[in-house]
Amino acid sequence: MSTPHNEARENDFAKTVLMPGDPLRAKFIAEHYLEDVKQVNGVRNMLAYTGTYHGKRVSVMGSGMGIPSIGIYSYELFTHYGVERIIRIGSAGSIQKDLKLFDIVIASGASTNSNWAAQYHLPGTFSAIPSYPVMKEAIDAAEKFNYRYQVGQVLSADNFYGEEWEPFAGMGVLACEMEAYGLYCVAAQLHKEALAILTISDSLVEHEDTTAKEREQSFTNMMDVALECIKE
Repeated sequence: MSTPHNEARENDFAKTVLMPGDPLRAKFIAEHYLEDVKQVNGVRNMLAYTGTYHGKRVSVMGSGMGIPSIGIYSYELFTHYGVERIIRIGSAGSIQKDLKLFDIVIASGASTNSNWAAQYHLPGTFSAIPSYPVMKEAIDAAEKFNYRYQVGQVLSADNFYGEEWEPFAGMGVLACEMEAYGLYCVAAQLHKEALAILTISDSLVEHEDTTAKEREQSFTNMMDVALECIKE
């Protein structure tokens, strides 16, 4: 059952996997939110854990940075380990003035400058969107907790540096990140469920940012929302 990137065994993963980019954030979530935790992967230090949250079985695993990385890990989780729902929990840069540091973005769609979808040989452009049931669960959770959030499009960029986000901002895209488009494509291809829930770590329009430690340990509102979306 193992793959070149994952040493987990059959049934090591729960049906729902929370997927931060940073494997240390996966470790933080496992240590601070989950009970009866077991580490199930350490290959390439892409840490993965399975435990329970309020009695519900859930896993958390790092994805690494970029669409190719999350594309590999999500595909293997869906096809090799029986995972049904992956929720990306990560950071994003605001490209709208009214989207502030630590606000949550629930990504209702993802645009990209990547050529990732070319592999599907579609006679047009694929619109990458999440699974509506899990998106609705996330919105309901954000409302219940009274957290600041917005629902809208994100840009999944292949480049971390550059100004390519500016035209997308003009189209109303909320924030820039690097993985959601790939995750949504893989889930669509395999008829699985996916959602990206993001915390604003920096503002590209206001030139504000958070520290690396804050990105690892302080995005707890996003984690609260994601943990309300566990599918057993």
